[in-house]
Amino acid sequence: MSKGKIIEPIHDTSHSEANEENLVLKSIVDRSLNRPGVDSLIEGPVILIEKSSVFVDLSPFGTGIIYGREFINAKDIIRKISLGDTIKAKVVEVENEDGYTELSLKEAKQALAWSEAEKAIRAKTVLNLEIKDANKGGLILEWQGIQGFLPASQLKAEHYPRVEDSDKDKILKELKKLVGQKISVMIISTMPKEGKLIFSEKDNNPEEKKEILSKYNIGDSLDCMVAGIVDFGVFLKLEDNLEGLVHISELDWGLVEDPRSMFKIGDQVKAKVIEIKDGKISLSIKALKENPWKEFEGKIKKGDIIKGVVIKYNKHGALVSIKEGVAGLVHNSTLGGEIKLRDKLELGKNYNFQITLFEPKEHKMTLVHLE
Repeated sequence: MSKGKIIEPIHDTSHSEANEENLVLKSIVDRSLNRPGVDSLIEGPVILIEKSSVFVDLSPFGTGIIYGREFINAKDIIRKISLGDTIKAKVVEVENEDGYTELSLKEAKQALAWSEAEKAIRAKTVLNLEIKDANKGGLILEWQGIQGFLPASQLKAEHYPRVEDSDKDKILKELKKLVGQKISVMIISTMPKEGKLIFSEKDNNPEEKKEILSKYNIGDSLDCMVAGIVDFGVFLKLEDNLEGLVHISELDWGLVEDPRSMFKIGDQVKAKVIEIKDGKISLSIKALKENPWKEFEGKIKKGDIIKGVVIKYNKHGALVSIKEGVAGLVHNSTLGGEIKLRDKLELGKNYNFQITLFEPKEHKMTLVHLE
């Protein structure tokens, strides 16, 4: 009796292979779409340290490398790094000729320092810093490797140089006496482009501040001076020991990208008190200007077709202006995604749109693009 052959069942592998191929392609597409761009901050564990380079696992985006000039610039930081340490770095090239993402530790440290400075302004954090030097205008300080300036006008009375005839040489002589001492200050303005911080020594006693604030009421119109400028708004001096914040959204009815393009320290402005809470006073400059949304109340409505100019892209879509200070959103989803929307709607160009939502009292408007 002859032995029968064992016949293995034949599986059709073409379907599973196709699925596997699709998953791989999807992974590649997802990775390329979401890959961090130049200037992004990214973090990952150190997987290799060599004499002149450091490799970082940036899964799922591949491997990052710190080498060349970036390695030399960050030697003091790299000395303290060990295998397995998670580090934050800044992307300087998305993919070099070897397929690595080029990174900068030094730039990441600086970017984080500027971010921390903005947080310190919001929290009104008191810092104890050494006075490094002095000039005729004030004192030189340093915080997290960033040089800062403390104007003489922002010194407490006990440190303010009181000299006859405001002689600048005599002022400098008095200020030089403070070099080497430690002083309690707050950051009041950041100037990343100039690589500089502005400090103030003037502190506010909570009870004294409460008494000062009691003089103000919501709705008051005030004459103020610009005392500090940050990415998120402008600080205005109301009187000695009292400043109020004008948030970037309250600077103007039109789109404001950078408060520094509108104001400089020392400018005289009018502002309206819009909130007094937790020992802080909030102000608005745009509240004293005519509200452009009122012009359209009862004149346009949902369904109307209007012309508008594309003024900005954001993560949701495109902002379209129909008049200075009156803008609506065209959502990415209405044109099949962000890439298609940006391809269809160019910045600075006029198009026809249909209104899908219009609430002038809430300053809200949504639109769809008409071919």
